[in-house]
Amino acid sequence: MLEEIEENPNCRPADMMRFREIGPAKEVVQVRLYDHDPNGRWYQVTGWTDREEAPTAGAFIQPVEDSGSGVAYLLHSAGNCGLRFKPDSESPWSLTDPAQWGEPFLLLGDLQDVVTT
Repeated sequence: MLEEIEENPNCRPADMMRFREIGPAKEVVQVRLYDHDPNGRWYQVTGWTDREEAPTAGAFIQPVEDSGSGVAYLLHSAGNCGLRFKPDSESPWSLTDPAQWGEPFLLLGDLQDVVTT
C-alpha cells in the first residue's frame, strides 16, 4: 500500500510512504488520541477529499508491518486529502472549524483506540 498526500487545505503533505499490508481494512468512525490528554480522548474521524460538494470519504484502519515493533495499524483515508478529526459529533465537518484538524495518516499501536463500523 502506498500513501501520498499532496498539499491541500485539510492537512500538510506527506511524502510517499510504503506500507506492507498484513490484514484487511475496516472502516473507522472514532479514534482515541493521546496528544493533549495522557488518558486519551475520543474524536470523530473521516477521510477528506477535494470535492467541495461532498468532501468526506471513509476512514480505514489496517494492520501493516512496522519495522520497529512488528505490527502497527495504519489509519488512512479513502479520499485524496488525508483524515479529518473533530471532538464533537454534533458539529458539521468543516475546514473552518478551529476545533477540527487534518492529518495525512496516522500509525496507531492498538486497535482498542478505534471504533469501527
